[in-house]
Amino acid sequence: MSERKPIESWLSDMDGVLVHEGQPVPGADEFIRRLKESGKRFLVLTNNSIYTPRDLSVRLRAAGLEVPPEAIWTSALATAKFLADQRPEGSAYVIGEAGLTTALHEAGYVLTDLDPDYVVLGETRTYSFTSITRAIRLIDNGARFIATNPDPVGPSTEGSLPACGAVAAMITKATGVEPYFVGKPNPMMMRSALNQIDAHSETTAMIGDRMDTDVVCGIEAGLHTILVLTGVTQKDQIDRYPFRPTQVVNSVADLIDLV
Repeated sequence: MSERKPIESWLSDMDGVLVHEGQPVPGADEFIRRLKESGKRFLVLTNNSIYTPRDLSVRLRAAGLEVPPEAIWTSALATAKFLADQRPEGSAYVIGEAGLTTALHEAGYVLTDLDPDYVVLGETRTYSFTSITRAIRLIDNGARFIATNPDPVGPSTEGSLPACGAVAAMITKATGVEPYFVGKPNPMMMRSALNQIDAHSETTAMIGDRMDTDVVCGIEAGLHTILVLTGVTQKDQIDRYPFRPTQVVNSVADLIDLV
């Protein structure tokens, strides 16, 4: 195998890499500072479609991390970009929150329940049976089915919550129609991020804490993949997968000198 080119651009997952349970991972602040000082292009990625980049920037600042909104790429933004490319100035019935509705509005989409081109399912803390029923009927009537991400559950202070993937499965069961998931592990998420910062796969690294989303997504997009052990996947679980990251490190603190 030929040696990879030097890393010129960086993509990083957020939860489990930069923050963990609302607290910054040790070294994350210095890693972000070094990235900004280096002038290298970077994006922080998240499958969460609830928040806008501005919302997430404020949340990260509260955790001690200074990440500007323009350096954050969400599954909502990737979904809006995908739909704008597929069907410019289309229409959608949306189940989701401000992160998704704002992204679609800014992409030129009309949000409506009157014969929409798409049903777009995202994350929300308050899934409504009424809105799910409406989505099912619209899909039965011919609307195309898109979902921001396949995560089946999300965290909360009370425990796990049903997330986009679980609700999508319910809609699929009722309609027989499978959604197209835009977020990780679909490499579409990585490719849209690369395009956003005009980066090339051969010189870009993806940092993640999950083998089944971040790493496989990075591999399929042709990136240098780095697994950190501060999140979901632990060291003794790596060999269970039929693919391997380019690199395994204890935390993002071990990557500071690579920037």
